[in-house]
Amino acid sequence: MIVVDELLKKYVQKVPESILGSEKVSFIIEMVQQMPGEDKIALHKLVNHILTLMIEHEASDVELGGHGTDEFVWFRIHGNKTRVEELPRFSSLEASLLIASLLNNNQCKHLLVGRNLDFSYTFHYDMLNKDIRFRADAYFDLDTLALNMRAISATTRPLETLGFHQNAIRMMSHNYIKFGLSLVTGITGSGKSTTLDSIIDFHNKFDDAHIVIIASPIEYVHKSNRAIIRHREVGKDVLSFQEGVVQALRQDPDIIVIGEMRDPETILAALEVTDTGHKVFSTLHTSSATESIDRIVAEINPAEQERVRNRLADVLVSVVSQKLVPTIDKKRVLAKEVLIVTPSVKAAIKNNNTSEIYLMIVQGGPQGMISMEQDLLRLVNERVISKEVAVSYANNKTRMLQLLKVT
Repeated sequence: MIVVDELLKKYVQKVPESILGSEKVSFIIEMVQQMPGEDKIALHKLVNHILTLMIEHEASDVELGGHGTDEFVWFRIHGNKTRVEELPRFSSLEASLLIASLLNNNQCKHLLVGRNLDFSYTFHYDMLNKDIRFRADAYFDLDTLALNMRAISATTRPLETLGFHQNAIRMMSHNYIKFGLSLVTGITGSGKSTTLDSIIDFHNKFDDAHIVIIASPIEYVHKSNRAIIRHREVGKDVLSFQEGVVQALRQDPDIIVIGEMRDPETILAALEVTDTGHKVFSTLHTSSATESIDRIVAEINPAEQERVRNRLADVLVSVVSQKLVPTIDKKRVLAKEVLIVTPSVKAAIKNNNTSEIYLMIVQGGPQGMISMEQDLLRLVNERVISKEVAVSYANNKTRMLQLLKVT
């Protein structure tokens, strides 16, 4: 650690004081690109040491660099951000050096132009003798480089263990319905990617299908079993989500997984490929099933919204909206809302009466539906979470309080 500390200081001293603001980052990136291989390896070992400590602390995320860290490395442990006192403090320039050392020349160009870069990182964890993958996001914080890295689970959870009703699993199954759009939604850090990977793994165990995954970045890497699985990372293997979806049509897919429907072009492309008879899975940053439907329509040009609403009603099969909720024993547990698109739900979407869908979810238990409030109540009754947490994480707090009074 001492040797690497001296290495960081050596390079930082080369940054001229006359260079100000984000130009320092550009200078550091140029310096890193000319750095001898052994120096880069030394910096990577330091990053790997930080990530090893992260795994040992059971942390989900690490924060490095930028004004906001106050020169500390931060971990998110069971949902809470905390400074890591046992690691050295890194100045903004030292942190920028470490971050830049992880990127190739093309990634550096994208970062300097876009001021943000999503990428993946892998290192070999000796304790388990396996490669551990991380999803990373590099960005600017007051003219300095900052980095978030999130650990990607080395294993997938069986879909059957996530608490879905059997009919909900059936609706998501390609063997049961060969086409249609299924969404997994939630805020950042709610476990959407984990659920999506469980769905992919579920098909990989029994479905003789071709699965194309388009993501930014690729997180969990699946090994083909019954299904052949392709991984296409946006920025590396394909230029955009939209292009990845369009290109997938020429690649003989059965199932297309779109990491995120983040813009109108990707939404329209997803609806189009679903219309052509493919099974499509994707994610949205929304906190409820009803909000997910409204968000998709609202993203589209008003002149096209009526047509998109009708197409969405025709192809949407299911929506899972989820949250990771703090438990009584200071861990986190999955709480979810599940919508199955029945003829009544289709009619509500087409008639722009999405406010009626919540009641359909509440009454749709036999079809595999459950509201977020009903699932939070289940967790309270099982003494996994407190009543206060249930109210805090409920979408409909009035309904949540009513349910708690009944119990």
